[in-house]
Amino acid sequence: MKKIVFLTLFALGTLFAKAQQNLFGAQDIESAVVHPDNTVTFRFVAPDAKKVEVAGDFAEKAEENPVGGVVGTGLLPMTKDENGVWTLTTKPLASEMYMYLFVVDGVATADPNNPYVFRDFATISNVFVVGNGLGDNYLVNDVPHGTVSHPWYPSKKSGKERRLTVYTPPGYEKGKDKYPVLYLLHGYGGDEGEWSSFGRATQILDNLIGKGEAKPMIMVMPNGHMAMEAAPGESTMGFYKPSSEKDRADEPGDFEIGFKEIIDFVEANYRVIPDKAHRAIAGLSMGGFHTVHISRIYEDTFDYIGVFSSTGSLRRVSAEGIYKEYKKGLKKQKENGFELYWIAIGTDDFLFDSNIDFRKTLDDVGLEYTYVETDGGHVWKVWRKYLTWFTPMLFKH
Repeated sequence: MKKIVFLTLFALGTLFAKAQQNLFGAQDIESAVVHPDNTVTFRFVAPDAKKVEVAGDFAEKAEENPVGGVVGTGLLPMTKDENGVWTLTTKPLASEMYMYLFVVDGVATADPNNPYVFRDFATISNVFVVGNGLGDNYLVNDVPHGTVSHPWYPSKKSGKERRLTVYTPPGYEKGKDKYPVLYLLHGYGGDEGEWSSFGRATQILDNLIGKGEAKPMIMVMPNGHMAMEAAPGESTMGFYKPSSEKDRADEPGDFEIGFKEIIDFVEANYRVIPDKAHRAIAGLSMGGFHTVHISRIYEDTFDYIGVFSSTGSLRRVSAEGIYKEYKKGLKKQKENGFELYWIAIGTDDFLFDSNIDFRKTLDDVGLEYTYVETDGGHVWKVWRKYLTWFTPMLFKH
């Protein structure tokens, strides 16, 4: 009888384990395995599939249109073995963080054997990091770590509470020191969580501070869409598929005008040094556009300004409202002075020509800036590097 009970329990346990395995889509194989020589092996079980490819931003030939939401992706063919396992091992890859998906008989799908999946608005991508270089900045290393929290601030401008992502540096909770603040803004497809996921901003800051290359600072990452309370799935709207109609129905200028609410909340609730010399603002794409206009509207508020892959005239509405004749604000910003106005863009970026026009506007008003031109397009591989270069220059005076 005991033997029967034991066998029954064993069978149930095995069945439960298999059910768990199936529930989470595991195939009991490893994929996106990074080898010591920087090659990467992908595996996928699909015995009935006719064709399986990897769509990744590490492929040599990138398509103009993204595959499955992975920007700048190319397609690499996988090979099927006798067990129905498709495999691809890449050539050695440069040290970096990469995004990819599988394309199975023409349908994009996530890799079920890589649990590291990030969301970019309404699309998802698997990710992995190749170390031994630049990518080490994006890994969790053996250094003191800061803390990430998600406080909500009251916004009269939007009529609702809105969610922030806030990084406090190592030792903040147990100390009494006051810190400078970097306000870091996302692009059009992002939200308050994107810089800490795709951007690896918290790992970058941990590692730079740990190596003594950047000053300890607080980093505040707000949601740049005033129509949103928070990132999809984190608001009172619950779980839904994000769309422009739901999430991006902003009135032009609302975020820029309402930005003072964020500053006031941070300075009332965190140990910060509340002066211009200890405030920085930077952003990518739409966030860079926001940075240009926030820093000139509040023209005596920030000593450090970073504009990544952006321009001062990003949208059709940029000639209206607060964007109209913005040279006057730039002139006032110049008169008040600042420590650093840093502009960076890739030569393949679709905003490259607009960035040239933006710099001509700054030249016309005599506003001095530092310009950095790199290769690359409108992608996270570029923006992570910019943040890695920008933050060590902050709060040095």
